[in-house]
Amino acid sequence: MTLTPTETTDDGPLELRAQRLIDAATSDRELAAAQALVEEETIISCQRVQHALGLRDTLSGANVRWEGLAGQVYSLGLDDEQRTFLGLTLSMMGIGSVGLAAVANLDERRLAVMLRAIARLAGNHTLAVGRRV
Repeated sequence: MTLTPTETTDDGPLELRAQRLIDAATSDRELAAAQALVEEETIISCQRVQHALGLRDTLSGANVRWEGLAGQVYSLGLDDEQRTFLGLTLSMMGIGSVGLAAVANLDERRLAVMLRAIARLAGNHTLAVGRRV
C-alpha cells in the first residue's frame, strides 16, 4: 500500500520538509541518507514517514528521528520496493542491517539514486542534492 499524493501535501510544502531533513544532517552518512530519500521522492512524501522522522513537528529546530523511522518501517504503508530502499538507506547510516544484495529488488530509478548515495559516501560530493558538504 502506498499513500496517495493527497495525503502528503497538507501542513506545508514538502520541499520545506525535505530541505529540513537535509539541513539537519550532522554527518556524511546522514547527509547521504537524507539526500537519497529526498531524491527518491515517494518515501519522503508519505505523511507517516514524515511523522516518524519528526518532520511534521511544528518546531523548526526539532531533531530528525532516524531511529524512530527504523522502528516503524513495516507500519508506514510503504510497498516492498520502498521498504527495501528505506532499509538500504538506513543501513548506510548504521541503523539496521540490510544487505547490499537487496539492490536487486530496486527498479532502475531507485537503483540509480542508491548508487549516487553510495558515491556520496565514498566522497563524491559533486552528486549532492540540496547542499554541498
